[in-house]
Amino acid sequence: MDVAEDALRRWLGSGRHRPGERLPPEQELSAQLGVSRGTLRIALRRLEEGGEIVRRQGSGTFVGRSTSWALDEGLEKLVSYNELARRHGVRLEVGEMEVERRRLGSELGDLFQLDPDTEATHVTRVLLLDGEPAAHMRDVVRPDISLPSPARLRRALEGGRMVLDVLLKEGVEVAYNRSRIGARVLSGRDRVGKSLGVSRTTAALEIEHVTCLADGSPVEHSTDIFLPRSLDLHVVRWLEEAPPVPAIRRRPKNGPI
Repeated sequence: MDVAEDALRRWLGSGRHRPGERLPPEQELSAQLGVSRGTLRIALRRLEEGGEIVRRQGSGTFVGRSTSWALDEGLEKLVSYNELARRHGVRLEVGEMEVERRRLGSELGDLFQLDPDTEATHVTRVLLLDGEPAAHMRDVVRPDISLPSPARLRRALEGGRMVLDVLLKEGVEVAYNRSRIGARVLSGRDRVGKSLGVSRTTAALEIEHVTCLADGSPVEHSTDIFLPRSLDLHVVRWLEEAPPVPAIRRRPKNGPI
């Protein structure tokens, strides 16, 4: 039994598996580790007791972490927060939400190259992760982009979908987004801080997205403000002149290398 537990702990500690990552199904994992499923289940139970893994009914088994509801996002790919939550077994819900038509204003008018008085759909909401306030989101969609009716849009967002999910479902050919990441100070006195239940001055993560078509035309602008420990961002950075992968030297059947 200790052998299975040690093998599983080494597998988790290899550096390839980030906190919050879903483990493979038991059948696949037992084959990888070379142990029976019954032996694996006992090892999993022991690691769960120590917090090294987390099991969620109906969602699966995940690498343990200090907080049970953080989203883990790489910056290399455009992925909806809804999809990130699904991958990591986090329950995503929406708290307070407003869907309304309002004027763009000068900044967004310049972005979309439209008159500032042009009305567009504004979506403001609080994102809950496993029932806890995690982020305040504001999305503005370019006025000529087709969206569902306000009632259908609200239902989709209440079900946990992001505006990006809605745009893709409506056939908008989104290609990429540009992101600016910065810091934001929240307090219990400002509107965003109140919506997130902040009681004292708190440093938050602010991500401004501009979602674009392949030709660079912006179709949506969003500002997402995340409370500490609710979003874990990471990126893999390669040297411009990366060294080649060394060839594997194989030992001949007879004799030394």
